[in-house]
Amino acid sequence: MSILGFLKGNVSCARQERRRMDIQRVTSSLLGFPLVLIIFLLGNKIVVDIALAIIALLSMNEYFNAVKRVSNPVYWVGYLSCLSIAFIHVVPQEYLNMVVTLSVPTILIILFAQVIATDMKTSFSDIAYTFLGIFYVVFFIMFVAFINGMPNGNILIWYAIFAAWGTDISAYVVGKHFGKHKFSKVSPKKSIEGCIGGVIGAILLMLVYTYFANNFWEMNYSYLFIIGVGVILSLVGQIGDFAASSIKRFVDLKDYSNLIPGHGGMLDRIDSLIFLAPFAYALFTLL
Repeated sequence: MSILGFLKGNVSCARQERRRMDIQRVTSSLLGFPLVLIIFLLGNKIVVDIALAIIALLSMNEYFNAVKRVSNPVYWVGYLSCLSIAFIHVVPQEYLNMVVTLSVPTILIILFAQVIATDMKTSFSDIAYTFLGIFYVVFFIMFVAFINGMPNGNILIWYAIFAAWGTDISAYVVGKHFGKHKFSKVSPKKSIEGCIGGVIGAILLMLVYTYFANNFWEMNYSYLFIIGVGVILSLVGQIGDFAASSIKRFVDLKDYSNLIPGHGGMLDRIDSLIFLAPFAYALFTLL
Protein backbone atom coordinates (compact mmCIF):
# COMPACT_ATOMS: atom_id res chain seq x y z
CA MET A 1 0.00 0.00 0.00
CA SER A 2 1.30 3.46 -0.92
CA ILE A 3 1.84 6.17 1.65
CA LEU A 4 -0.95 8.20 0.01
CA GLY A 5 -3.34 5.27 0.26
CA PHE A 6 -2.41 4.73 3.90
CA LEU A 7 -3.06 8.39 4.72
CA LYS A 8 -6.40 8.33 2.91
CA GLY A 9 -7.38 5.24 4.86
CA ASN A 10 -6.55 6.95 8.16
CA VAL A 11 -8.55 10.05 7.19
CA SER A 12 -11.50 7.85 6.23
CA CYS A 13 -11.36 6.02 9.57
CA ALA A 14 -11.18 9.31 11.44
CA ARG A 15 -14.25 10.59 9.60
CA GLN A 16 -16.17 7.41 10.35
CA GLU A 17 -15.22 7.69 14.02
CA ARG A 18 -16.43 11.31 14.12
CA ARG A 19 -19.72 10.30 12.49
CA ARG A 20 -20.14 7.50 15.02
CA MET A 21 -19.49 9.91 17.89
CA ASP A 22 -21.95 12.44 16.43
CA ILE A 23 -24.64 9.74 16.19
CA GLN A 24 -23.97 8.71 19.78
CA ARG A 25 -24.21 12.32 20.98
CA VAL A 26 -27.55 12.86 19.24
CA THR A 27 -28.95 9.52 20.40
CA SER A 28 -27.92 10.12 24.01
CA SER A 29 -29.44 13.61 23.95
CA LEU A 30 -32.74 12.36 22.49
CA LEU A 31 -32.96 9.60 25.09
CA GLY A 32 -31.94 11.86 27.96
CA PHE A 33 -34.34 14.72 27.23
CA PRO A 34 -37.56 12.84 28.16
CA LEU A 35 -35.99 11.84 31.49
CA VAL A 36 -35.04 15.44 32.27
CA LEU A 37 -38.52 16.54 31.18
CA ILE A 38 -40.21 14.06 33.52
CA ILE A 39 -38.03 15.01 36.49
CA PHE A 40 -38.32 18.80 36.24
CA LEU A 41 -41.77 19.16 34.68
CA LEU A 42 -43.73 16.44 36.47
CA GLY A 43 -41.65 15.75 39.57
CA ASN A 44 -42.29 17.53 42.87
CA LYS A 45 -39.53 19.00 45.06
CA ILE A 46 -38.82 15.65 46.69
CA VAL A 47 -38.37 13.87 43.34
CA VAL A 48 -36.17 16.67 41.98
CA ASP A 49 -33.98 16.80 45.09
CA ILE A 50 -33.48 13.02 45.10
CA ALA A 51 -32.68 13.03 41.36
CA LEU A 52 -30.15 15.83 41.87
CA ALA A 53 -28.56 13.92 44.78
CA ILE A 54 -28.10 10.90 42.49
CA ILE A 55 -26.59 13.12 39.79
CA ALA A 56 -24.28 14.65 42.40
CA LEU A 57 -23.16 11.20 43.57
CA LEU A 58 -22.34 10.11 40.02
CA SER A 59 -20.50 13.37 39.35
CA MET A 60 -18.60 13.28 42.63
CA ASN A 61 -17.52 9.70 41.98
CA GLU A 62 -16.20 10.75 38.56
CA TYR A 63 -14.37 13.71 40.09
CA PHE A 64 -12.80 11.53 42.79
CA ASN A 65 -11.74 8.95 40.22
CA ALA A 66 -10.02 11.75 38.31
CA VAL A 67 -8.19 13.45 41.18
CA LYS A 68 -7.18 10.21 42.89
CA ARG A 69 -4.36 10.19 40.32
CA VAL A 70 -2.78 13.08 42.20
CA SER A 71 -4.28 12.80 45.70
CA ASN A 72 -6.21 10.59 48.12
CA PRO A 73 -9.57 12.37 48.50
CA VAL A 74 -11.80 11.88 51.54
CA TYR A 75 -14.55 9.89 49.86
CA TRP A 76 -17.03 9.58 52.72
CA VAL A 77 -17.27 13.34 53.28
CA GLY A 78 -17.83 13.94 49.57
CA TYR A 79 -20.52 11.29 49.22
CA LEU A 80 -22.38 12.38 52.36
CA SER A 81 -22.36 15.95 51.06
CA CYS A 82 -24.00 14.72 47.86
CA LEU A 83 -26.74 12.91 49.80
CA SER A 84 -27.57 16.11 51.67
CA ILE A 85 -29.12 17.50 48.46
CA ALA A 86 -31.93 14.93 48.78
CA PHE A 87 -33.05 16.63 52.00
CA ILE A 88 -33.03 20.30 50.96
CA HIS A 89 -36.85 20.35 50.89
CA VAL A 90 -36.91 19.31 54.56
CA VAL A 91 -35.18 22.53 55.71
CA PRO A 92 -37.66 25.40 56.35
CA GLN A 93 -37.15 28.21 53.84
CA GLU A 94 -36.36 30.79 56.53
CA TYR A 95 -33.43 28.66 57.77
CA LEU A 96 -32.12 27.49 54.40
CA ASN A 97 -29.58 30.29 53.87
CA MET A 98 -28.18 29.84 57.38
CA VAL A 99 -27.88 26.06 56.98
CA VAL A 100 -26.12 26.35 53.62
CA THR A 101 -23.77 29.06 54.91
CA LEU A 102 -22.83 27.07 58.01
CA SER A 103 -22.29 23.91 55.97
CA VAL A 104 -19.15 25.42 54.39
CA PRO A 105 -17.11 25.85 57.61
CA THR A 106 -18.63 22.63 58.98
CA ILE A 107 -17.29 20.59 56.05
CA LEU A 108 -13.91 22.27 56.39
CA ILE A 109 -13.81 21.45 60.12
CA ILE A 110 -14.68 17.81 59.40
CA LEU A 111 -11.93 17.58 56.79
CA PHE A 112 -9.29 19.02 59.12
CA ALA A 113 -10.54 16.66 61.83
CA GLN A 114 -9.82 13.85 59.37
CA VAL A 115 -6.24 15.08 59.10
CA ILE A 116 -5.90 15.06 62.91
CA ALA A 117 -7.63 11.69 63.36
CA THR A 118 -5.40 9.97 60.77
CA ASP A 119 -2.25 11.54 62.23
CA MET A 120 -1.69 13.37 58.91
CA LYS A 121 -2.03 10.24 56.76
CA THR A 122 -4.75 12.34 55.14
CA SER A 123 -2.77 15.33 53.94
CA PHE A 124 -3.65 18.97 53.39
CA SER A 125 -3.53 18.29 49.64
CA ASP A 126 -6.09 15.48 50.06
CA ILE A 127 -8.62 17.65 51.89
CA ALA A 128 -8.01 20.54 49.47
CA TYR A 129 -8.96 18.38 46.49
CA THR A 130 -11.93 17.02 48.44
CA PHE A 131 -13.18 20.47 49.45
CA LEU A 132 -12.85 21.73 45.88
CA GLY A 133 -14.88 18.76 44.65
CA ILE A 134 -17.63 19.34 47.20
CA PHE A 135 -17.85 23.00 46.29
CA TYR A 136 -17.65 22.29 42.56
CA VAL A 137 -20.17 19.47 42.48
CA VAL A 138 -22.44 19.66 45.53
CA PHE A 139 -22.84 23.39 46.07
CA PHE A 140 -23.25 24.16 42.38
CA ILE A 141 -25.82 21.39 41.87
CA MET A 142 -27.59 22.61 45.02
CA PHE A 143 -28.40 25.85 43.22
CA VAL A 144 -30.32 23.85 40.61
CA ALA A 145 -32.53 22.66 43.48
CA PHE A 146 -32.82 26.25 44.75
CA ILE A 147 -34.01 27.46 41.34
CA ASN A 148 -36.58 24.68 41.18
CA GLY A 149 -37.83 25.72 44.64
CA MET A 150 -38.40 29.36 43.64
CA PRO A 151 -41.86 30.71 42.75
CA ASN A 152 -42.51 29.47 39.20
CA GLY A 153 -39.35 27.41 39.61
CA ASN A 154 -40.65 24.69 37.28
CA ILE A 155 -40.63 27.33 34.53
CA LEU A 156 -37.44 29.16 35.51
CA ILE A 157 -35.35 25.99 35.73
CA TRP A 158 -35.68 25.52 31.98
CA TYR A 159 -33.98 28.84 31.32
CA ALA A 160 -30.88 27.45 33.02
CA ILE A 161 -31.17 24.14 31.16
CA PHE A 162 -31.74 25.81 27.78
CA ALA A 163 -28.86 28.22 28.41
CA ALA A 164 -26.53 25.27 28.94
CA TRP A 165 -27.91 23.05 26.19
CA GLY A 166 -28.31 25.89 23.69
CA THR A 167 -24.72 26.92 24.28
CA ASP A 168 -23.31 23.39 24.04
CA ILE A 169 -25.19 22.45 20.87
CA SER A 170 -24.70 25.75 19.04
CA ALA A 171 -21.02 26.01 20.00
CA TYR A 172 -20.43 22.45 18.77
CA VAL A 173 -22.22 22.96 15.44
CA VAL A 174 -20.77 26.41 14.70
CA GLY A 175 -17.29 25.40 15.85
CA LYS A 176 -17.34 22.24 13.76
CA HIS A 177 -18.29 24.02 10.53
CA PHE A 178 -16.88 27.52 10.94
CA GLY A 179 -14.32 27.34 13.75
CA LYS A 180 -10.94 28.64 12.60
CA HIS A 181 -9.55 30.59 15.54
CA LYS A 182 -8.66 28.42 18.52
CA PHE A 183 -9.72 29.74 21.90
CA SER A 184 -7.45 28.15 24.50
CA LYS A 185 -5.00 25.29 24.99
CA VAL A 186 -7.20 24.16 27.88
CA SER A 187 -9.62 22.79 25.28
CA PRO A 188 -7.92 22.83 21.84
CA LYS A 189 -11.05 21.83 19.88
CA LYS A 190 -13.00 24.90 20.99
CA SER A 191 -12.92 27.99 18.80
CA ILE A 192 -13.81 31.65 19.19
CA GLU A 193 -16.45 31.21 16.48
CA GLY A 194 -17.95 28.32 18.43
CA CYS A 195 -18.07 30.36 21.64
CA ILE A 196 -19.86 33.22 19.88
CA GLY A 197 -22.24 30.76 18.22
CA GLY A 198 -22.94 29.22 21.63
CA VAL A 199 -24.02 32.58 23.08
CA ILE A 200 -26.27 33.33 20.09
CA GLY A 201 -27.81 29.84 20.19
CA ALA A 202 -28.54 30.08 23.91
CA ILE A 203 -30.19 33.49 23.51
CA LEU A 204 -32.38 32.34 20.61
CA LEU A 205 -33.53 29.23 22.47
CA MET A 206 -34.29 31.24 25.61
CA LEU A 207 -36.24 33.86 23.61
CA VAL A 208 -38.38 31.16 22.00
CA TYR A 209 -39.02 29.69 25.44
CA THR A 210 -39.93 33.18 26.74
CA TYR A 211 -42.53 33.53 23.99
CA PHE A 212 -44.25 30.34 25.16
CA ALA A 213 -43.91 31.31 28.84
CA ASN A 214 -45.50 34.73 28.26
CA ASN A 215 -48.24 33.64 25.88
CA PHE A 216 -49.24 30.23 27.25
CA TRP A 217 -48.28 30.27 30.94
CA GLU A 218 -49.23 33.89 31.69
CA MET A 219 -45.72 35.01 32.56
CA ASN A 220 -44.53 38.55 31.84
CA TYR A 221 -40.80 38.21 31.31
CA SER A 222 -38.92 40.99 29.52
CA TYR A 223 -37.32 39.82 26.29
CA LEU A 224 -34.53 42.36 26.75
CA PHE A 225 -33.82 41.06 30.26
CA ILE A 226 -33.76 37.48 28.97
CA ILE A 227 -31.21 38.47 26.31
CA GLY A 228 -28.97 39.86 29.05
CA VAL A 229 -29.48 36.74 31.15
CA GLY A 230 -28.69 34.57 28.12
CA VAL A 231 -25.39 36.34 27.46
CA ILE A 232 -24.27 36.02 31.09
CA LEU A 233 -25.36 32.40 31.56
CA SER A 234 -23.90 31.27 28.24
CA LEU A 235 -20.50 32.84 28.95
CA VAL A 236 -20.42 31.48 32.51
CA GLY A 237 -21.49 28.05 31.23
CA GLN A 238 -18.63 28.06 28.72
CA ILE A 239 -16.18 28.91 31.50
CA GLY A 240 -17.65 25.92 33.35
CA ASP A 241 -16.88 23.76 30.33
CA PHE A 242 -13.29 25.04 30.30
CA ALA A 243 -13.05 24.44 34.06
CA ALA A 244 -14.01 20.79 33.61
CA SER A 245 -11.52 20.49 30.76
CA SER A 246 -8.73 22.03 32.84
CA ILE A 247 -9.23 19.42 35.57
CA LYS A 248 -9.18 16.58 33.04
CA ARG A 249 -6.09 18.00 31.35
CA PHE A 250 -4.34 18.31 34.72
CA VAL A 251 -4.91 14.62 35.52
CA ASP A 252 -4.51 13.51 31.86
CA LEU A 253 -8.07 12.32 31.18
CA LYS A 254 -10.14 12.58 28.00
CA ASP A 255 -13.53 12.07 29.69
CA TYR A 256 -14.58 11.68 33.30
CA SER A 257 -16.19 8.33 32.41
CA ASN A 258 -18.05 6.56 29.58
CA LEU A 259 -21.42 6.68 31.35
CA ILE A 260 -23.16 8.61 28.53
CA PRO A 261 -22.14 7.46 25.02
CA GLY A 262 -20.86 10.34 22.92
CA HIS A 263 -20.74 12.72 25.87
CA GLY A 264 -18.46 11.01 28.40
CA GLY A 265 -19.41 11.08 32.05
CA MET A 266 -22.17 12.77 34.02
CA LEU A 267 -19.80 15.59 34.93
CA ASP A 268 -18.92 16.06 31.26
CA ARG A 269 -22.62 16.51 30.51
CA ILE A 270 -23.54 18.92 33.29
CA ASP A 271 -20.34 20.97 33.63
CA SER A 272 -21.93 24.02 31.97
CA LEU A 273 -25.26 23.78 33.79
CA ILE A 274 -23.88 23.51 37.31
CA PHE A 275 -21.42 26.38 36.74
CA LEU A 276 -24.13 28.77 35.59
CA ALA A 277 -26.76 27.64 38.14
CA PRO A 278 -25.69 30.02 40.98
CA PHE A 279 -25.73 32.99 38.59
CA ALA A 280 -29.09 31.91 37.18
CA TYR A 281 -30.52 31.78 40.71
CA ALA A 282 -29.24 35.31 41.44
CA LEU A 283 -30.61 36.70 38.16
CA PHE A 284 -33.98 34.98 38.53
CA THR A 285 -34.53 36.73 41.87
CA LEU A 286 -34.74 39.96 39.81
CA LEU A 287 -37.63 38.68 37.70
